[in-house]
Amino acid sequence: MDPAVLAWALAQPAGSRAQVLAAAYTGGTTRVSFEGRTVEYRSLDELGRALAVLRGAEMSSARRPGATLASFSRGGTG
Repeated sequence: MDPAVLAWALAQPAGSRAQVLAAAYTGGTTRVSFEGRTVEYRSLDELGRALAVLRGAEMSSARRPGATLASFSRGGTG
């Protein structure tokens, strides 16, 4: 597991999906309950991949698209 992903997940608010997954990962368990549902991951590696996907989705939604303003003028003498 990428330490940056784990650090990000542990820094999320208590009770958030990322924080719950990180707590399960650090506790060595593969069964996670969140919002009334329980998921059993096949391995800690799979749970770690789920965390990485979640972080990637969060980071991509936080990015703002770039914008450029172009300005033109007709400044010739006729």
